[in-house]
Amino acid sequence: MLPNSLRRCFVIGSFVLAFATLAGCGRAGDQSGESNSSPQPGAGVTIAAIPSAATKNTTRVWANSPAGVAASAARAVYPSTRPSQRPLAVVLADSAIWQATIAGAVLMAAPLHAPMLLSEGSQLPPETQSALSALSPTGAGKDGPQVIRLGAAVSPTSLKSLSIGGDDPFTLAARVDAYQARVSGRWSTAVVIASSESPAMAMPAAAWAAKSGDSVLFSGRDQLPAVTAAAIKAHGKPKIYILGPSSVISEKVAGQLAALGEVTRVGAKPASANAIAFARFRDGDFGWGIVDPGHGLVFTNVDKPLTAGGAAPLSASGSYGPLLLVGRDGSLPPDVANYLRDIRPGYSSDPVRGVYNHAWVIGDPAAVSDRAQATIDSLLEIAPVTKEATTR
Repeated sequence: MLPNSLRRCFVIGSFVLAFATLAGCGRAGDQSGESNSSPQPGAGVTIAAIPSAATKNTTRVWANSPAGVAASAARAVYPSTRPSQRPLAVVLADSAIWQATIAGAVLMAAPLHAPMLLSEGSQLPPETQSALSALSPTGAGKDGPQVIRLGAAVSPTSLKSLSIGGDDPFTLAARVDAYQARVSGRWSTAVVIASSESPAMAMPAAAWAAKSGDSVLFSGRDQLPAVTAAAIKAHGKPKIYILGPSSVISEKVAGQLAALGEVTRVGAKPASANAIAFARFRDGDFGWGIVDPGHGLVFTNVDKPLTAGGAAPLSASGSYGPLLLVGRDGSLPPDVANYLRDIRPGYSSDPVRGVYNHAWVIGDPAAVSDRAQATIDSLLEIAPVTKEATTR
C-alpha cells in the first residue's frame, strides 16, 4: 500500500466479528508516491465483510469484483448485529445487465432502503451468498419480499422473492420505476434519463437515485424508446433531467422528451467531468448541489459500471454524497482533483468547529490506485484559512 510516512492506514477485518488495526500511522502530505505492491486484506477476513484500507479522510472498500463491492457496501450500511440493523429487503441484480444495476439503485431510497447484491446469471457468487446470509432481510411489509430480483437474477432458496424482468434494459428500468412508485405510494416528480449505450456517462445516476427516489430510465442516442416515453407519462409531466452531453443523448431525443415534461440537461465530457457536473448541479429539490465542503463522496473506476449500483447505498446513508469517477488506469483525473480543491474544508481558528469531507474509495488499488487515494485524502483534509487567502 502506501509508505507509513504518507498515510494513516488500517485494515478492517471481519465486520461480523471484530475490527483489527493492522498497520502503523504517520502524517499524509499533499501528494504521494505510488507503490506497485499492495498488501491484501488481513488473514481471516471473511467474505462479505468490509475489507478496507483507510486514511484519515478516506475508507477503501477493498474488493476485486463487482459482487464483492456490492456485498461490502451492503454490509457497511447494514451491519446486522441486531434486528434493527437488518434491511427490509435486498435487490439482487443480474450482473450481465449493467443498466439493471443503475436503475435498481432507486430501491435503496425510501421506503424500502434495499441495498444491492449481484448474481452471475443462475449463480450466486460466494460474496453474495455470504452477504445474504448475514443481512437476513426481514421482508418488505406484511408478506412482502425479502429479495427483489432484477432480470435473470437467480432466486435464493429459503427467502421470499419478487421478480422484476424485461426483455430489454428500457423495459426493465420502466418496471423498476413502476415498482418504486407502487411501494412508495406516488410517482416521483422527477426522472433521470441516462444513456443505454454509454455506461460511464450513466453511472452517476445510481447514487442520486438511491438517495432521492428519482427513477433512472434509459434512452438511446437518437431515439427515445416507446417504453421509456410511456414510463415518463405515468409520472404526469415530471421534471426530466438528461444526464450526459448531446453526444450520448442527442438534441433530437431532448426534443422528444420536451413533449413529456420540463427538460434540463446536465452533462459534460469526458465522463469524469460529467460526474462533476452532476455533483455540482441543483434545481430546487433535485440534485446534489455540492459546491461547498462538508459532504461524503464515493469514488469508483470509470470502466466498472456495475460498481455504481453496488456502491450506491454508500451515497444514500452515513455521509451522503455523489459518485465521482477515476480513470481506467485508477488515476485521479485533473478535473476531479480541481473539484476537490474547490470543496476543500477550511478553518480560521479551531478545526474542531469545522466541517469535514469523507470519501469511500471503491475497489482494490487496480481500480483506484494508492496514489489516487492518497491525493484524495490530502485534498479532503481540512486546512487553515489564512487572512491572506481570504483576501485574494
